[in-house]
Amino acid sequence: MLDARQLEALAAVVDHGGFGPAAKALSLTLAAVSLRIKALEDHLGQRLLVRGKTVRATAAGQALLAHVKQVRLMEADVLSGLQGGVASAGQRATWQTLAVAVNADSLASWFLPGVAPMLQRHRLLLDILIEDQDHTHDALKSGEVMGCVTTLAEPMRGCVAEPLGVMRYRCLATPAVVQRCRTPSGAISPHRLLAQPAVIFNRKDALQDVFLAQHIGLRQPNYPRHFAPAVDAFEAALQLGMGWGMVPELHWPHLPDLVELVPDACVDVTLYWQHWVRESPSAQRLTQAVKAAAHAHLAQPLSA
Repeated sequence: MLDARQLEALAAVVDHGGFGPAAKALSLTLAAVSLRIKALEDHLGQRLLVRGKTVRATAAGQALLAHVKQVRLMEADVLSGLQGGVASAGQRATWQTLAVAVNADSLASWFLPGVAPMLQRHRLLLDILIEDQDHTHDALKSGEVMGCVTTLAEPMRGCVAEPLGVMRYRCLATPAVVQRCRTPSGAISPHRLLAQPAVIFNRKDALQDVFLAQHIGLRQPNYPRHFAPAVDAFEAALQLGMGWGMVPELHWPHLPDLVELVPDACVDVTLYWQHWVRESPSAQRLTQAVKAAAHAHLAQPLSA
């Protein structure tokens, strides 16, 4: 059996970034927290934390943290059910928090509108980690979140990967920027295109390189880049004529001043919802809402 107090100490150290803040949060002495962690490590026979300037969980520690989060969600659902039975006395169920990792484009288009009604109905809160869709699964692997929108099709250990659909991206810019990329005959000039800056969401974003390889025939080219890691800033930079960039097709109707660099040339990104196999009832409700929202807004593969 795992000791609940030792697990809470482990979670507190990781959540608060160190032994001192964890001791304060738990109203314990620093020595007490250290002893609980040591006892848990001795019991399991392996290190759970990497101690240094920053404290982080080992692979074994991450597995235990995922377990702690699952237990907390299960307990919260039980308490919510019990409190629901006394609604006649004027009491209401408490709000429950679900941690998820979602890419910014999904969050700004289909994700929030799709899950908002369910969240309100069941008094659920979201703790959202915004990350590139190729990296959101790292937060699920570490136990930081209970589900993520990801491009990873292979289920991670203890998880399920459910296909959501395809998010289609178009390469857009102002007409003036597009004109600067063309030859006098109207064809796209690779040389002129690479002389124009690209507007990129962040340094993990590789969509523009995929576009250049698929539709221009350029692989690993060098070109000037703006980085704008916020959806509104990214779109504003494009509308201001600062460069060209990859925009979700779902967002294009809100950007009428932008046109395609190469007509009908797109990059399709297949998305999946990865979540724990053992889900609490509240997490199951979120999973169903996410799948329904994706089915309603994302393109579905022909094989679906």
